[in-house]
Amino acid sequence: MKKLLLLPLLLSLSLSAVELGKALPIITLDKDKGGRVAGGAWSSSELTGKVHLLFYVDPDEGDTNDALSDAVKASEPDHDKFASVAIINMAATWKPNFAISSILKGKQEKFPDTIYAEDMDKHIIKAWDVKDDSNDVILLDKTGKVLYYHSGELDEKEIKKVLKLLKEYM
Repeated sequence: MKKLLLLPLLLSLSLSAVELGKALPIITLDKDKGGRVAGGAWSSSELTGKVHLLFYVDPDEGDTNDALSDAVKASEPDHDKFASVAIINMAATWKPNFAISSILKGKQEKFPDTIYAEDMDKHIIKAWDVKDDSNDVILLDKTGKVLYYHSGELDEKEIKKVLKLLKEYM
């Protein structure tokens, strides 16, 4: 009986879409699904050619990993080899979409090297099985394979790990 109870748990763990060493399933955010804050569709097929640091963020958890963002910025990564993406989980908050969109447009202007996109109905959660109502961090190599994944706030040790991987793979 115990084996039968463990089987669904083991299957759900092995079916997680964010797996180290593997590419993420392709998803496109466009029209009613969301898209780039600056306009147009966003696709995860764009996550190649450079090392990408992707944040999938509940607006209520927006500041959770500012220490990582600050550390990456301070490391002065080569933008010919590095890109950052922030996808906002618009369905994870009570805040009105127009207010969040307005803030994001300001951030896009302030940080033009970062791609900002909106996920209107948790499409990323469904496709990648990341944690809802959180601040997820995914680091990908130049081929789009996952080097690092963490949900929630990173401590100093984890930030150093991300910086080391970033330097190693750039």
